[in-house]
Amino acid sequence: MKKLFYILLLLLPVVVYTQQDWTQSTPLNYEWKYIGNAGFSNGQANYTSLKVSPSGELYVAYSAYMLSQKATVMKFDGTHWVNVGNTGFSAGEADYTNIAFSPSDGEPYIAYSDWGNSRKATVMKFDGTNWVDVGNAGFSSGAAYGTSIAFNPSNGQPYVAYEDNVNAKKATVMKFDGTNWVNIGAAGFSSGNATWTSLAFSPSDGEPYVAFSDWGNSRKATVMKFDGTNWINVGNPGFSAGEVDYISFAFNPTDAQPYIAFEDGWMGNATVMKFDGTNWVYVGNENFSAGEADFICLAFSPSGQPNVSYRDFGNSEKATVMNFNGTNWVNVGNAGFSLDIAEYTSLAFDQSGKICLAYWDYRYDGAATVMKYDSVLVGICEQQESKFSLYPNPAFDQITIETSAIPEQSQLTISNINNQQLITRQITAPKTQLDISSLSSGVYFVRLTSEKTVVTG
Repeated sequence: MKKLFYILLLLLPVVVYTQQDWTQSTPLNYEWKYIGNAGFSNGQANYTSLKVSPSGELYVAYSAYMLSQKATVMKFDGTHWVNVGNTGFSAGEADYTNIAFSPSDGEPYIAYSDWGNSRKATVMKFDGTNWVDVGNAGFSSGAAYGTSIAFNPSNGQPYVAYEDNVNAKKATVMKFDGTNWVNIGAAGFSSGNATWTSLAFSPSDGEPYVAFSDWGNSRKATVMKFDGTNWINVGNPGFSAGEVDYISFAFNPTDAQPYIAFEDGWMGNATVMKFDGTNWVYVGNENFSAGEADFICLAFSPSGQPNVSYRDFGNSEKATVMNFNGTNWVNVGNAGFSLDIAEYTSLAFDQSGKICLAYWDYRYDGAATVMKYDSVLVGICEQQESKFSLYPNPAFDQITIETSAIPEQSQLTISNINNQQLITRQITAPKTQLDISSLSSGVYFVRLTSEKTVVTG
């Protein structure tokens, strides 16, 4: 069966052998740029957690240092970052803040380790006016560390995973049944201490999975799932090569395979693995980051491409984001693109498929900053008339490009919706044929650039 490709010229349709007006500007680039003001929170924002609401708004939850480290949530209204309800709404200090949205009503929920309730787990939601407790505040049996919240896609119930201090610091998962928080399976089900717990639901069968650093297996990575009765291992327990920290766990939305990202071994580089149905295997090279990688966060693009963010010790502890292009891990924009040290990195994709990053920003005394990797036009645009045609469109295996009034030695690039350049080709003749059979089915963008100009639709 042939693969079908649609080529978009910056969202304008291509008409074969027709003359169009093209905008010439110098230059057209993609770069990391701020969403709203940098350092927008009132003081340090610890444990930053970024999510996109069902309506497409960006939300950031954090522990507000200037408010006795209580929980605060802000959202971007299209122009400014504004508070969601009252600031500092938790009873006491809130550690491990983690935000998620209810699939049933779209309300934001936040889970955290609640110092106002003996460091037990608490979940609150915003009802449109106030932040209110979901069930009892401090519902866990003892102190809860590394809280992670996710929603069951089948019934919309919130689940929380954590390192359970009252159960020998083993992993525990609880859910809110509409009235009470109840254990899912046995409390403290892991073989030993479970740090860096990360919870997610399988999109294929709706089962909850939890990943953690498994002290019962030499602090290596372990993933377990609840089969309806018991928590069972997914593949071998302790499957990583060495000790792991900063675990982030998620499912690929295109094939429902579970992925885990972590800081790997004594060198501390970033590594990503996936479960292929039998074994945990590396995604690209292990230890692919330039240096030690802290505060790792894993997120998937709408097309199913894995991306990781982290505090990059190979680039002055600044923020770096990398994605896997099917063969290698490559930088999204520049490595170490933040102005200064970045902690608590948190990734999310907005509704347009653009990658966004929230982090604790040393340049602004630890306040929250959010950036997005997006296009930017620099320079004064002028209109020029040029002929450009690309056919057939849609295409299967090969396209033909015909140009005139285009500078010699132009470069043609074909990119996906995440601006990842998949094919580049020097254009030196008025008519060029290009093999695109290596591309997967999908929608792609094309651009012609020369040394001084970019020609776009």
